[in-house]
Amino acid sequence: MAKTLMTPGVYIDEKNAFPGSVVEVATAVPAFIGYTEKATRSGKSLLKKPTKIKSFKDYIELFGGAFNPQFSLNPKSTDAEKPDKYLFTLNGTETAIDYLTNHEVYMFNSIRLFYSNGGGACYIVSVGTYADAPVAIDKPQILEGLETLKKEQEPTMVLVPDAVKLGDGCYDIYKQVLAHCNHMQSRVGIFDIYDGIEERIVGNSDVDVVTKFREKIGSEFLKYGATYYPWLETSIVSKQDLTFENLDPSIDLKTILLETDAQEIIKNYNNPAAQGASEDATADDADVPATEAAATGEKTDTEKTNFHLGLLATSPTYVNLLEELRRIINLMPPSAAMAGVYTMVDNNRGVWKSPANVSVNDVIKPSANITHDEQENLNVDAISGKSINAIRTFPGVGTLVWGGRTLDGNSLDWRYINVRRTMIMLEQSIKLALRSYVFEPNDANTWVTVKSMIDNYLTEKWKQGALAGSTPEDAFSVNIGLGNTMTSLDILEGKMLISVKLAIVRPAEFIVVSFEQQMQKS
Repeated sequence: MAKTLMTPGVYIDEKNAFPGSVVEVATAVPAFIGYTEKATRSGKSLLKKPTKIKSFKDYIELFGGAFNPQFSLNPKSTDAEKPDKYLFTLNGTETAIDYLTNHEVYMFNSIRLFYSNGGGACYIVSVGTYADAPVAIDKPQILEGLETLKKEQEPTMVLVPDAVKLGDGCYDIYKQVLAHCNHMQSRVGIFDIYDGIEERIVGNSDVDVVTKFREKIGSEFLKYGATYYPWLETSIVSKQDLTFENLDPSIDLKTILLETDAQEIIKNYNNPAAQGASEDATADDADVPATEAAATGEKTDTEKTNFHLGLLATSPTYVNLLEELRRIINLMPPSAAMAGVYTMVDNNRGVWKSPANVSVNDVIKPSANITHDEQENLNVDAISGKSINAIRTFPGVGTLVWGGRTLDGNSLDWRYINVRRTMIMLEQSIKLALRSYVFEPNDANTWVTVKSMIDNYLTEKWKQGALAGSTPEDAFSVNIGLGNTMTSLDILEGKMLISVKLAIVRPAEFIVVSFEQQMQKS
């Protein structure tokens, strides 16, 4: 009792019998950096302000809806070095379909893919909006958004779905994300391979996107990143989400929809007289009154809907064209789906379970069919040492994540993503718990308390299956004390040194079963 006793009486002195406890940090809180329709809350801007949301509804409320891309139709390219990415046979002629400039944005659909695969709480860093006009993906803006995450302690993953729009410029962003994760020591980056929608596997093409990724990602801080390949053909965008308004407004529908009934519908739609005759039917339109629409030449929402439905009913060409546009929009980089998979696995099994051999939701198939032999060059690479995790389709099973390595694939310490993320969880949890002992007496009493606290926490993790060993002593050790981890000089300099050794569970990546025949015994 610190108080000096001077008055006769009975005093109570309560003493703590138990050491402090380690509270486990969250393991699956991704931060998405990209472009949104809006970024406001209560009239205040959320641009470049990391904002935590807990559901897709929260995202819609704060950051708005989907970007509605438009496409152009062009003659097929004759340049063999620059082939068209998307080809469609239109009225018997191969036609190239291309996004209009600045119309390729992945953020919104990535969030949808994240939540469809088990996503939960996450942070959104909006670096620009597309409410009124298309937006150009800008590297400095994205890097500014990344910088704001330095003040946030909770995120454990960093994703930049829109970065692939920059082409080879995305790799400069990926390098900065890796450096950021190394600086924070509390998160990892999940990356996409630019042009990963093409069926270009090692040895199958002169333009090998995987080799280019390995060359351009650099060699620093690879243990803090994981990459997945190929892109995914998803079902996130439905048929109801596309109309003729997804085509370049300069396209004359009469020149591509040649069906007789469709030609009549287009003629009536473009006829101003017919537009005026429908004023009474459209007077209740929520956006543009019919009289105002007739005066300005604008079409009401009702007229647009009726026109779209009419073309669907009369023009197979229109139906097939919209279906091709939907297929293109549904080609998604896989990072957001993997963030959802990480969250689902963490919640169901624990962060120490490798996020592999798990199905991916809302995915029809990978955009490239990777075989067993082709994955050898992805999973293990003797030259670069950088592993790429495959997403593959297996007959009768479906689409599975078939790889669980970090980019530092040749490292025995940090080869597996679950080992990296488990270490982050344990390090950050213990680090935060030890804050309460800063400036405490650096003596045996404190050392015993600290050791007991860490031992109790790690014993619990061992029981849950995060650490390997038949006994806690085999799974971990905690050392602290004078003559053990510290010298007298360390104590004079105010240093409390703690040594923690861990045997983290590693995945059975290669299972080999040996068979041999034996002599008959009876």
